[in-house]
Amino acid sequence: MRGLRPQAVAARIGEIAPSAARFADQWPTGRDVEILPPVRHALAEIGVRYLFSEDAPTLLPFASQLFLAREVLVRPSRWVWPRWVPTPARRFRTRQQVAFTNALRPIVRRRRSSGRLGDDMLGQMLRPSSRYGLLPEEAILDTLPGITVATFETPSRAAGWILLYLARYPQAAGRVAAEAALLPADPAATTSTHLDGLQYTQALVREVLRLHPPSWLLTRRATRQTQLAGYTIDAGSTVLVCPYTAHRDAREHSDPDQFQPERWLDDSGSPTKPGVFLSFGTGPHGCEGAALAMAMLTLLTAQTARRYQLSEPPGPEPSYQVTTLEGLATVGLRLRATLRS
Repeated sequence: MRGLRPQAVAARIGEIAPSAARFADQWPTGRDVEILPPVRHALAEIGVRYLFSEDAPTLLPFASQLFLAREVLVRPSRWVWPRWVPTPARRFRTRQQVAFTNALRPIVRRRRSSGRLGDDMLGQMLRPSSRYGLLPEEAILDTLPGITVATFETPSRAAGWILLYLARYPQAAGRVAAEAALLPADPAATTSTHLDGLQYTQALVREVLRLHPPSWLLTRRATRQTQLAGYTIDAGSTVLVCPYTAHRDAREHSDPDQFQPERWLDDSGSPTKPGVFLSFGTGPHGCEGAALAMAMLTLLTAQTARRYQLSEPPGPEPSYQVTTLEGLATVGLRLRATLRS
């Protein structure tokens, strides 16, 4: 999609940065905080604003409810119901999808009737493309709910791990803080050039994504018969790819279980090498929102480390539980922020 291409994201860094800075500004200091809820809210604000600009405040509450409906839907159950059974969770998801669509429909019609389509993601979808022409209203309304939730659902899982690693590796966090100190005092003045300057921060984000890919299992369908590692895979077969284990392949990553952000600063550690980095998928079915997600996570990481030193609550047990429903998430993660001197 045009609105999610790296060039489009780079042009709007100044719109993404203020919400990342606001998240850091609002973190209460001196006490343990369950961090995933405010992270999710901050990233939802960034994602929804990126998609809908001035209409974001109207749609943000509906996007939050749509996320909640998805969470309810994937919770474990004693029973596995056929897809056609209208379980309470499925009915709840349907209601929230309808509510989001009903809120979005008048915005689409207003923009089209006024001719002021906007330069955001929605505006890009309202413009005719050389490949698809003018998208029907229903196609836009069917597509955007999923895209909206995706802009902050997976990045929120990733952000939990990143903040945990800032707490566990203070020396690495200090390097991030040193880079972030060069960002403009006014976050709105942040540009893609500033983002490109956060090289170690991006390496740290990528390394955490390598160790804890938010989507730990990918599915692909073979379009033709092929051979893989001595096995014959028939056309039409579903292939499961596990980034979590692939990222720990010593043939691709030296000391694969070690946290080493520096590996991504070397020429050999290119995330574009096929099969080396799968957190956003790869090939033609890779995540279209990868550039947006990396920008969001990098700026959130930089602004947090710039202000605070993070720590885990004392005690032998980790302050979180790992859930693998739809992805690796640090549920219940609690951290403490102390102002950085």
